[in-house]
Amino acid sequence: MELPKEASVTGVQVAYYIICKRKLWLFSHKITMEHTSEKVAMGRMLHEESYGRKKKEIGIGSIKIDFIENKGEIHEVKKSKSLEDAHEWQMLYYLYYFKKLGMDMKGKIDYPLTRQRVDVTLTEEKEKQLEQILREIQSITGKDSPQEPVKLPYCKSCSYFNFCWC
Repeated sequence: MELPKEASVTGVQVAYYIICKRKLWLFSHKITMEHTSEKVAMGRMLHEESYGRKKKEIGIGSIKIDFIENKGEIHEVKKSKSLEDAHEWQMLYYLYYFKKLGMDMKGKIDYPLTRQRVDVTLTEEKEKQLEQILREIQSITGKDSPQEPVKLPYCKSCSYFNFCWC
């Protein structure tokens, strides 16, 4: 089974592309701040405590999915829907990745705190958009330095806040 050429991109990078291009660049250049974030720690704990019997974090190439349920159903566990667009694109990337491996999968995003589950479907249109996003991720991460910080509504809750604004 040959991995797709996009295999060097991770789902987290796709999510960070949607959230903040600077964060994408910093994370991609091994400047990580997640270890200092209480929100990240809470999300990790929620992930570990939810869906107890499911196998967690299945790694395939550069991607890590939270768990697979039933036949061909990929699940991502998220703390809240506040960054739902980024969660959707991360899942779309996973579906695209598996499609390139010749596997037709279904995607679901689980929000255990609100007991909600969102179905995600990779359409032709979304696939084309995703291919453009992957090209832009390669362009952004290939630069020598990150873009200047841009004030976004969720900056204050970002683990990179002090790095960008203090």
